[in-house]
This record gives sequence, C-alpha cells and structure tokens, in this order.
Amino acid sequence: MEIDELKQIIKNADTAINREDFDDLMDFYSDDATLVIKPGMLAKGKEEIRRAFEAIADYFNHSLIVNQEKMAIIEAGDTALVIANAKLSANQKTNSEFSMERNATYVFKKDLKGTWRCIIDNSYGAEILE
Repeated sequence: MEIDELKQIIKNADTAINREDFDDLMDFYSDDATLVIKPGMLAKGKEEIRRAFEAIADYFNHSLIVNQEKMAIIEAGDTALVIANAKLSANQKTNSEFSMERNATYVFKKDLKGTWRCIIDNSYGAEILE
C-alpha cells in the first residue's frame, strides 16, 4: 500500500505545480528538503524551494504542466527511492535548452507522524552527472 500512497502524493504535488498552488506544494517537502533546480543549482529548505518554483512558473510564462508517466518505487523502512518518467510541457516557454521528458529521481522519508515527505527532488535524474 505504501507504493500507491507515494504515487498519489506525487500526483498531488504535480497538480499543485500545475495550479501554481505553492502553499499546497510546500506540504509535499520536508523542512530541510533539497530541490535540483538545474544541474549545479540547488534550492535548500522550503523557502528557497518555493522561490524556485515561483521563478520556474515565471520562466514558463505560467504554462508549465508536469506529470509522471511511469514510476518505480523502492522502499526500505521509512525511506523510499522513486524513479519516474516525468513529462513536462509548456505552451509559452521562453527560449532555452530544456528537456521535456526526464527520468527523475526523488527520495522520500516518513516524518514522525508517518507522512511521506520529499527530501530530495531531482527531476534531472542522472543528467546531473553531465
């Protein structure tokens, strides 16, 4: 059942991104989470992550749509690794190199209340090595 729960949590996060509901989106993350904005650029903590998502929304002229096509979830106790085929689209993207399909990696940890929170959000997956 944990796998279905994590898939739903990720779907809810994608919905929050698509609606630009950054208050809801911040519930998805742990207080000390890290977001890979792009290779070599990280946002740490909810405040920086929120600002990053606001900037991303501006960059895509508020037209970004995100969803995960396929997911593989590996769970060990209170930690889970999620590998997902992330699809991104934007009707009004500004000019730049940007991969619209990625094999993302996410790390989740259960908090003390038993709620899964994202602690590492890396939509670039192994691309950060390049």
